[in-house]
Amino acid sequence: MAKKTIDHALTASSLTSAATDPTYAGILSFMRRKYSKSLKDVDAVVLGIPFDAAVSNRPGARFGPQAIRRASAIFDNDPQYPFARDLFEQMAVIDYGDVLLDYGNHQKTPALIEKEAAKIIASGAYLLGLGGDHFVTWPLLKAHAAKHGPLALVHFDAHQDTWDDDGKRIDHGSFVCRAVREGVIDPTRSIQIGIRTHAPEDFGIRIIHGWEVEDMGAQAIADAILSRVGDRPCYLTFDIDCLDPAYAPGTGTPVAGGPSSAKMLSVLRKLGALDIRGSDIVEVAPAYDHADITAIAGATVAMYMLGLRAEKLATRA
Repeated sequence: MAKKTIDHALTASSLTSAATDPTYAGILSFMRRKYSKSLKDVDAVVLGIPFDAAVSNRPGARFGPQAIRRASAIFDNDPQYPFARDLFEQMAVIDYGDVLLDYGNHQKTPALIEKEAAKIIASGAYLLGLGGDHFVTWPLLKAHAAKHGPLALVHFDAHQDTWDDDGKRIDHGSFVCRAVREGVIDPTRSIQIGIRTHAPEDFGIRIIHGWEVEDMGAQAIADAILSRVGDRPCYLTFDIDCLDPAYAPGTGTPVAGGPSSAKMLSVLRKLGALDIRGSDIVEVAPAYDHADITAIAGATVAMYMLGLRAEKLATRA
């Protein structure tokens, strides 16, 4: 016990130190990373965005960041699978906490998220967002594109999110439409994976439908993504309802016929060649979850996103 500590999220002496908290105890930051608002010497930042006023079906994703953080406690100080490394041995990561939002004035929400994200991105740190409904990706995309230019979008989802948008809507089903129209993403280099609904417009974005995902292997799906995006800087967004409700019941708009968490995690693992500039995991709604199935899937997706980043940094060292 002499070398063990608890509440690593507060007591960590280094941003690259491993946690030793019991899985069932201690303060719940994402993967026990230190809570901090300081961006000095930080490689990656985890930011919670507890917003769900844009949903078209069941609310509850405002509790997603809390649920994902809680579920991430299972990733203790062992080497993280399947990366076979302590992700934080060389990559300094903090949990920045949550964006402060005014629940009574949703029209201010996009600017508040974008401002917080822009500050983090300006520091040079990689930003991983924990939603929240899928509307939160819109201001995150804007903040990233302001620095990197139009991005390729790699979008895991059951829905295209291309419904018409007048530029003022607070809607989790239209952020892709707005991103295309405002030049934030390049549809010719963007791809959507797992789509199981119809929308009136695809904007030329490559779609791998749910039935195709069922017929394809993980390597074939990854190859399609890599081919579409190429060397273009990209943004990776993962709506948890991409997964079949059997693997992610805790979400606002579940759609049957989706892939397993194992298959989509295998796809993510093969995307290391992408130039990913930022990412998010959204639509985890724990009120509809059972035994943390969805939260665990969401936390694992987020961990894979950090794992890909850790490997990228290691190759540059």
